[in-house]
Amino acid sequence: MSISIDGFVSDLDGRNTWMFGADREAKAWSADYLWNAGLHIMGSRSFQDMAAWWPTSTDMFAPPMNQIPKAVFSRQGAAALGNRHDTAALDEARAKAGATQSAERQPGADSWTDPYVASGDLLEEIARLKAQEGKPIIAHGGVRFARSLVASGLVDQYALAVAPVALGQGLPLFSDLTAPKPLRLMSSQAFPGGAVAQIYRAS
Repeated sequence: MSISIDGFVSDLDGRNTWMFGADREAKAWSADYLWNAGLHIMGSRSFQDMAAWWPTSTDMFAPPMNQIPKAVFSRQGAAALGNRHDTAALDEARAKAGATQSAERQPGADSWTDPYVASGDLLEEIARLKAQEGKPIIAHGGVRFARSLVASGLVDQYALAVAPVALGQGLPLFSDLTAPKPLRLMSSQAFPGGAVAQIYRAS
């Protein structure tokens, strides 16, 4: 999860164009980290946006995003996946994408057509996925889905790409906690552009 130094994962409109800037090394670290996943999980709105973006993307994030299986969390079940509601952030990203979008579908793009749809109780669904063999599960936003995982104590490890920017206001990641949550710092890596990758484990 990319996060500002004052704890926000997007601005109030859901935009996060401030995330990486020109820091290629920070982006490369994040892309490499995604390959650690055996499964990507996300909420239905994020899934809809990503399914509209990654299949034709040539960005460095596209291979792991396309080739690793998906699970989407939606109380409405599979029916919600067909309700496209492109966000302003997606529209803005498309406008700026230029050469990072191709006319052809990229390898692994079909993984977006048949995700596992988790429509049951959040704790039970996460427990079922964690019980399966394989590489770790990586959760993506949106912020409401991420907050629900954090508040329910379902996150074992936090990989936070801290961008060198203060937003002043926005959508925070940890606002649904009912008590302070101690975390143990496992590693920290700074990049030339000022971003810092922080890995924390839940205590």
